[in-house]
Parts: sequence; structure tokens; C-alpha cells
Amino acid sequence: QGQLVESGGGLVQPGGSLRLSCAASGSIFRIYAMGWYRQAPGNQRELVARILSNGITNYAESVKGRFTISRDNVKNTVYLQMNSLRPEDTAVYYCNAHRTPDEYWGQGTQVTVSS
Repeated sequence: QGQLVESGGGLVQPGGSLRLSCAASGSIFRIYAMGWYRQAPGNQRELVARILSNGITNYAESVKGRFTISRDNVKNTVYLQMNSLRPEDTAVYYCNAHRTPDEYWGQGTQVTVSS
């Protein structure tokens, strides 16, 4: 059974940067679509960015030009580089691996953007 472990969250001032990492157990994840989702209090979980096994990416409109998703299939790790952070980016960020019919979630990491 697969496992995803996120790291890299924390407190940052508006305009700052953070890089989230998601380490996947097992090399099978290199054929999975990997994504980052986030959930703020009172809101539904939403897709932030996704990267397919062939490297194609897509982003939520709210983060385009500020966030970059990437993957290292040797290290079985996916990253989310977040720049120009805004208070509205505050949320718990979750890593996701998906390949129908399988889906895995990480435990989440808190990102707080505040002065």
C-alpha cells in the first residue's frame, strides 16, 4: 500500500516563499498523476496543481504564475514551489497520488501566510 508524507509547511510573511515536498513510498508512483490540494477552514478541498506521469502540469487560476509543481521520479518526490504567497493561500496542503482506480492522500501540512 502506498504512503505519501508531506513536509515544508510553516509560517511565512506575505510575499514570501515556501517549498512543499511529498515523498512517496514505492517506485510505482512514477506512473501516477501527482497533485497538491488545499483546504482552508470552512472551505472545500480544492486542487492547487497537478503533474501527470509525462510531466504535463495544470494549475488553479489563483496560483498560476506564482506556484510551480515538479516531480523527481528517481527520488519518488513531488514538490510545490510557492512564491509571492498571499494570506488567502493559508490552508492545509495535501499531497495526492491518483491512477484509476487507486488514490492516496498524505496527512497534510499547514501553510500560514501572515504578517
